[in-house]
Amino acid sequence: MAQNMMLYWASGSPPCWRVMIALEEKKLQGYKHKLLSFDKKEHQSAEVKALNPRAQLPTFKHGDLIVNESFAACLYLESAFKSQGTRLIPDDPAEQALVYQRMFETNNLQQKMYDVAFYGYYIPEEERHESALKRNKENLVTELKLWDGYLEKMGKGSYLAGKNFTMADVVCFPVIAFFPRLHCPKEKCPRLMEYYEMLKDRPSIKASWPPHWLDNLEGPDLLKNL
Repeated sequence: MAQNMMLYWASGSPPCWRVMIALEEKKLQGYKHKLLSFDKKEHQSAEVKALNPRAQLPTFKHGDLIVNESFAACLYLESAFKSQGTRLIPDDPAEQALVYQRMFETNNLQQKMYDVAFYGYYIPEEERHESALKRNKENLVTELKLWDGYLEKMGKGSYLAGKNFTMADVVCFPVIAFFPRLHCPKEKCPRLMEYYEMLKDRPSIKASWPPHWLDNLEGPDLLKNL
């Protein structure tokens, strides 16, 4: 079933990682895949562009169907294999709404994390300002408090959208995993770090863990001074 699937991906990319978690949760092991390097610009190859004109990863193909956006690929896998593996989208409309909200809120958390952790990478040196970086840090701290509040409200041992593991966790965990990786102080998001510890050994997450993170257990301390 998975043999006619092809995934082009990059190690440590949250969008790629979430699709890989979804594939694991839906019991679709055995799919074909190709690990590419952003640094070597391998994602801009003709092979990828033939499937994804934007030359972005992940690029996912199932038979003749091409689904490139990570959210779309994850939702497609849940829809196409609804009765297989973990049920990632609940039937109840209210529960669905919370899952979808947390999924799309992930974009806010990821962007605010990138604005701090990779400020020096994205912003040319002549355009960098301490005041801008300070503001980015304040925005990230506010966002972390919001997510901590979500988990606090739902109670200890909760997933992002309730008592069950859902697509919200598939989508968001790869972003949350960057905080301990980049040495974010635990006191800035204690509930998120409890959540991280609860999920990091889940089989689907361990099976898809970024290989270069395994090779280098300590990431850079880009969030140390948050």
